[in-house]
Amino acid sequence: MEPDSAISTPSRNPPPLLPRQLSWVNLSRNLILAYQSLGVVYGDLSTSPLYVYTSTFTGNLHNHNSEEVIFGAFSLIFWTITLVPLLKYVFILLSADDNGEGGTFALYSLLCRHAKFSLLPNQQAADEELSAYKYGPSSQVVSSSPLKRFLEKHKRLRTALLVVVLLGTCMVIGDGVLTPAISVLSSVSGLQVTEEKLTDGELLLLACVILVGLFALQHCGTHRVAFLFAPIVIIWLISIFSIGLYNTIQWNPDIVHALSPHYIIKFFHETGKDGWISLGGILLSITGTEAMFADLGHFTALSIRLAFAFAIYPCLVVQYMGQAAFLSKHPGSIRYSFYDSIPVPVFWPVFVVATLASIVGSQAVITATFSIIKQCHALGCFPRVKVVHTSKHICGQIYIPEINWILMILTLAITIGFQDTTLIGNAYGLACMMVMFITTFLMALVIIFVWQKSVVLAAIFLIFFWFIEGVYLSAALIKVPQGGWVPFVLSFIFMIVMYVWHYGTRKKYNYDLHNKVSLKWLLGLGPSLGIVRVPGIGLIYSELATGVPAIFSHFVTNLPAFHKVLVFVCVKSVQVPWVSPEERFLIGRICPRPYRMYRCIVRYGYKDIQRDDGDFEDLLIQSIAEFIQMEAGEPQFSSPESTSFDGRMAVISTRTVQSSLSLVASEQEGSGLGDSIQSSKSLALRSMGSVYDDENPQMRRHQVRFQVPSNVGMDPAVREELMDLIQAREAGVAYIMGHSYVKARRSSSFLKKLVIDMGYSFLRKNCRGPAVALNIPHISLIEVGMIYYV
Repeated sequence: MEPDSAISTPSRNPPPLLPRQLSWVNLSRNLILAYQSLGVVYGDLSTSPLYVYTSTFTGNLHNHNSEEVIFGAFSLIFWTITLVPLLKYVFILLSADDNGEGGTFALYSLLCRHAKFSLLPNQQAADEELSAYKYGPSSQVVSSSPLKRFLEKHKRLRTALLVVVLLGTCMVIGDGVLTPAISVLSSVSGLQVTEEKLTDGELLLLACVILVGLFALQHCGTHRVAFLFAPIVIIWLISIFSIGLYNTIQWNPDIVHALSPHYIIKFFHETGKDGWISLGGILLSITGTEAMFADLGHFTALSIRLAFAFAIYPCLVVQYMGQAAFLSKHPGSIRYSFYDSIPVPVFWPVFVVATLASIVGSQAVITATFSIIKQCHALGCFPRVKVVHTSKHICGQIYIPEINWILMILTLAITIGFQDTTLIGNAYGLACMMVMFITTFLMALVIIFVWQKSVVLAAIFLIFFWFIEGVYLSAALIKVPQGGWVPFVLSFIFMIVMYVWHYGTRKKYNYDLHNKVSLKWLLGLGPSLGIVRVPGIGLIYSELATGVPAIFSHFVTNLPAFHKVLVFVCVKSVQVPWVSPEERFLIGRICPRPYRMYRCIVRYGYKDIQRDDGDFEDLLIQSIAEFIQMEAGEPQFSSPESTSFDGRMAVISTRTVQSSLSLVASEQEGSGLGDSIQSSKSLALRSMGSVYDDENPQMRRHQVRFQVPSNVGMDPAVREELMDLIQAREAGVAYIMGHSYVKARRSSSFLKKLVIDMGYSFLRKNCRGPAVALNIPHISLIEVGMIYYV
């Protein structure tokens, strides 16, 4: 109650900010975020000058190294950076955020909420009442759109949309493999231009050592070294700006004329097909652009715009201009164009900064890959993996050990296998351009369905940027035999894993959905369910948001006793990035009051982290108690005429729970609580529990004892139900889950048997179990074996 009193007391409120003060506070906050974004967002994009000209002037274009061709190459780079990162991303795409979040999943989430495109199971109408769900314009205006109705009607089109999103996601994961390889290999290649040249083998060994160190340090978390990131990138930007300006003035000031697009026409006129193929190298100048949108959640759109417009954009343009000026007078230096263009006195400082900047750029992409894998799992498209939180203060910073080591092995394989930045650049450019191509398509749909603009405007946006990106993509596809096949192979592998997991999960959910326990059967058994109801709470976990799962009938028909209070728990993901704690719990009742059967739906967003805070049981008990009180005060809930005993849910805010008078909570430490409460557990079970606590001190939690307040006006039936709930809590909580074996039916096709019996079973056996993923204490877990024939 303290916060309420603080708000209601005028003397404790801070004086209101004047508009001028408010604008200054907002600007200073965005400037600080812009500074921080330099290290997190722009590490990859800012290191592109290391390899762009080298990758461009390979193959037959090496024969066209005249001043006019070099000027034309710079003009292409300038207009590419201007049209794609600046125009498309900074001015348009950064406005299409989902509750402040960006990336491919944010666009897909927006589309699913403004049109019925979602393929996630167990979605409910109550999810649409979430505050984050209502973000953006109302969709009522376009409710009768023929295009919208057409897409909603055909499930295959919605499936195709999800496949496109997952393809873009797989390409981003491919970036997580290719970015460290090309960045680190390009930075250490500077040692080839020194007087004491390293051999190719020594250079490769150094690059591999740096890469192993980079991945080995991931478990420490970004936050431990993040304070160094922004200064490194700032020093790097100052370095490349100064060197570019020096080279422009020193070697060829006429390069400024190449800002005119007229030089692009001259470039293609002289080089022809060779110039078109070289676009696969030019597009490397915009690799890393997607990070501006993908990392939007950590910053603000204004801060990212400020950083790009006033720092990144001018520094990159001047650097590319300076390199082109140098190459116009030294066409033989194309292979190591960046390092050859560095003045000798500052070579070693710039080399060290370049190596550090490449590591910073790689770090950002690896961290983004972890986040994307987590989002894929939330959408039911990736197996359960271990998620480690590397920061107590920044929720989005996570580390996934299995993915980290897989990325490291793949990155080392690419580095050792190719040993050439040009070949890796072919793969890297293709992956980045595919992501941009898909993002443009999704953005066109957002313009129609979310921003509610005309189809003509969306078509203009789509055609304009698809034309630019399509030209680059066609040039990149030509280089598939020269390394461009790598992102396709990586994407194919990850897509197979995602498809098999998604397909198997959907089939298992549909089996549960069609084999639910009949409520009529439960009502026919009576409040005792035909068995002995012993003290305690049984938390039955299921993916079903409605109905009673089949595992419950296994218990009722095969065991002579069951818990007095039953709670059917469903932990599910919803199509929003975050669900506030105030809206996380949905509580309802199954069957009439004497049955003591409840339902709890715990909702998470696709970027939420399920933390093991140790207070889930206490929050659940308090939420159910709050629901019991609320139900007694709402006639429509407790009306005897109501024949439906499932599906009526209420959002129970954790803030309401903590300030509730339904139960009085007193906290006690660890196992000492067991001595003061008469527990129904046997001495053997209690001794096992104490041994478990001694062996796992980190798992020992504060236990809370509840009491019913001495409220004279409380309904006797409500008091009795609350007392039953408290006694059951004191007797102990058991977690009940299905230990499922999913098999294809005998009549299934060979392909389905291959996917289910081989692929899905392999992934289930080798990924983390649901009990571990849900942080369920092993000592309290009961698993029920079930075979699913799908």
